[in-house]
Amino acid sequence: STLYGNPAGMSRLDRAEVSGGLAFIDASTDISNTQGQLAPGLPVTGTNDGDMVPFSTIPFGYYVRPISDKLHAGIGVYAPFGVESDYEDTFQGRYEGVTSMVQVVTIQPTISYAFNDRVSVGFGPTINHISGELTSKVPGAKFNPAFAAMPDSDVEIEGDDIAYGYNIGALVSVTNRLDWGITYHSKVDYTLEGDTSINGTPPPIAPTLDGKYDAQLDITMPESVDTSFSYQATDALALYAGATFTRWSRLEGIEVENSGLAAPFQPDFGTITEELEWENTWAFAVGGAYQLNPQWVIRAGYAIDESPTSDAHRTVRIPVSDRDIYTLGAGWSPTADLTFDAAYAYINEEKGRVSQTTYSADFENSAHGLALQATYRF
Repeated sequence: STLYGNPAGMSRLDRAEVSGGLAFIDASTDISNTQGQLAPGLPVTGTNDGDMVPFSTIPFGYYVRPISDKLHAGIGVYAPFGVESDYEDTFQGRYEGVTSMVQVVTIQPTISYAFNDRVSVGFGPTINHISGELTSKVPGAKFNPAFAAMPDSDVEIEGDDIAYGYNIGALVSVTNRLDWGITYHSKVDYTLEGDTSINGTPPPIAPTLDGKYDAQLDITMPESVDTSFSYQATDALALYAGATFTRWSRLEGIEVENSGLAAPFQPDFGTITEELEWENTWAFAVGGAYQLNPQWVIRAGYAIDESPTSDAHRTVRIPVSDRDIYTLGAGWSPTADLTFDAAYAYINEEKGRVSQTTYSADFENSAHGLALQATYRF
């Protein structure tokens, strides 16, 4: 997996390796202090179950082989970004969002080159497929106050695209015990094309508004820079420290352009906009690995990950806050050719306030993560 983390690290692999596994994420949310209103004197009622993140399974796989003493080649398939939230249909904040799903799958062919025993570099273009779905509810009162008692309407936006970027890294053996690495993951510009479906509008509106419309969304997934140190303190103990800068400020908002709508509905549905106003972030991590014997290694780590949003701009779609991440792991090598790794992470987020037009609440998130990986050398 160094192919993604730092492609220069491929130069440290002595033999061909194939590695793959699954990551499992089980997240939970506590929602409190809720308020909702369409306008003064017009409250929004609904539920706040908090069970809004489905259990997720994420596969990944890598293959690397030496071409010569200095040159390595490989390919990886992984998911660098993803968002998934799915509230109940009766959610009190349904006018701000119900379902939010963004999946990015990346294929990365990669090469690395070792100039000598101390300095190596790696580079890999990325082929990225993004797919997304956003749904929300629309109150009858949005069309006419007289329709306030009518059932909500549904808006569903779907689209996908393929775009390209690259990863580049360098790895330096500063001393026989100290390594330093740096990796740059480029930004990726997407133009998602798909459709917006509008259904269930009040009967006087439905004949001219209900239907499916061509949709387009431009969005940029941000670049990041990751730098880290590895220190072999003793023959058995290795220590690690690193930092990652991510340029989340590229995500100023979501703006979906819909075509084919009748003129009266262009102001409200021709362009569907959701502001994000995200900010750049830093994450810092420390960790260690202890080799118990030739077969077993144990690992532990801790990270601080800044939130790209704040109380002023946090949304129900991505209600994230500053987080602490605690990790434990172990690796077992029954033979020199085969290794099994397992890692557990507990993610605890600070309480954060969502304050949107029709809904406000406190969100407190946590998650358990488990990753299982097998590596075979030949």
